[in-house]
Amino acid sequence: MARERVVVRPVAHDPAERAAILARARIRGFRRFVLAEAEAAESADPSEILREVEHGFRDPTGAVVPVVRVASEAELAAAVTATGAAGTLAVEWTADRVIPLENAVAARRDRFALWTVARTPREVPGALGALEHGADLVIVEIRTPEEIDELERLVEGPLPAALDWQWAPLTGVAPAGVGDRVLVDTTSLLRPEEGLLVGSAAAYLFHVPSEAEGSRFSRPRPFRVNAGAAHSYVLRPDGTTRYLSELEPGDAVLVATPDGPVRSVRVGRIKVERRPLVVLTVLDGKISRTLFAQEAESVRVTTDKGRESTATVRAGVRIRGVRLPPARHLGVAIEEAIEER
Repeated sequence: MARERVVVRPVAHDPAERAAILARARIRGFRRFVLAEAEAAESADPSEILREVEHGFRDPTGAVVPVVRVASEAELAAAVTATGAAGTLAVEWTADRVIPLENAVAARRDRFALWTVARTPREVPGALGALEHGADLVIVEIRTPEEIDELERLVEGPLPAALDWQWAPLTGVAPAGVGDRVLVDTTSLLRPEEGLLVGSAAAYLFHVPSEAEGSRFSRPRPFRVNAGAAHSYVLRPDGTTRYLSELEPGDAVLVATPDGPVRSVRVGRIKVERRPLVVLTVLDGKISRTLFAQEAESVRVTTDKGRESTATVRAGVRIRGVRLPPARHLGVAIEEAIEER
């Protein structure tokens, strides 16, 4: 939940511009802010507000946290030593920022809270992910409302607390000609039980596992999901869907384990190639749902008998998938009457 560790700090001087920044940040799901001493905290939780003070911030308890400007290894070491157990170290880097933050993360050993100031949205992902853990809070300077849009693209919101997992009987598997199928190669290593949620209709998405197992004639590709035909939906971490054909390097997709944890991973590469397809049809209640996938031993779906390949799976098993709100506008769930066939 990286967005929960981001604090928006408007640095525009014009009050109207500052108000516009705060309004857009709230719309985009940001809840933590740095405000001037007398600035109104409209529609904001007081426990999430830091106040500007000279050379630092005042936290909701009234404690003042000074910002330490660090330009050298010696200055960082002195700042870490001076921070007591259960205290807070807030750092503004005046030279290098990536390696020094990693050193600070390693040095704290959970003894104290670590805050860092980011000058631009672009610096935020590195600050959140330093040594995998990152800073406890990243206070990012925002100059225009448009920078909020950039910040939203760079950091992720909370993942779904729960997915509506279902079993649906597989009623048919049939050849579907040759079509464009999409390989999604991620920048993360996936476990065999992890996969993407993909389907022809947003109302029911099939669990398509990774290629971490391989086959007798192909080596494991633990970063890859052979996801399906180009028209298919794929679920993203924020609950929106996107067509597989629209995915680009750097996009976030949701990786799920049936009835288990979910996580966000980034797309590293997309490969679209023409391959023989099969169409898998399940019965979701009284409605037929389909998945068009490449016919191959290394491409699998999750069934009640385990992970079965699209080359051998047959009607009679049950397929694992997720039920979602069916109506979508540009991938966002909306309330309207819809029928997808």
